[in-house]
Amino acid sequence: MRINKFALLMGFVLTAILLGEVVGHAAEMDQFTNISFSQPVEIPGQTLPAGTYLFKLHNADDLNLVQISNLDGSHVYATLLTNSTERPEATGETVLVMAEQGSGKPAAILKWFYPGRTDGHEFAYSEYEIQQLGQDRQRTIVAKEHAEAAD
Repeated sequence: MRINKFALLMGFVLTAILLGEVVGHAAEMDQFTNISFSQPVEIPGQTLPAGTYLFKLHNADDLNLVQISNLDGSHVYATLLTNSTERPEATGETVLVMAEQGSGKPAAILKWFYPGRTDGHEFAYSEYEIQQLGQDRQRTIVAKEHAEAAD
């Protein structure tokens, strides 16, 4: 099968535009993290429009429930079941693993790692979605930290 070089190049350009604007801000106890996206992104069950979101543990005692809301927490977009996942080395930044879906679909968030931790959160997609996302190119994105201090 011959790969169209232009389509491949456009995929890299779109990914750079989408993920070039990912920004994170974090607080340790509930893994509070502000993440900004310059393009829509997919999470299990829905697509989030471009914008800034608060990712945090729904309950600090349950590391498998992640809540995504607007910045002040007044509107919850989703409370998602996640699976534990590991990475070989911790970094001081928020890290996302995303799948580039192509065909005009938004990139899908697969994993979220809080700064300084090797354990993270792998979002639970349906079996069909896992099959589809497994065929897509995956990228690890390191989010830039906001300059202001945590609340």
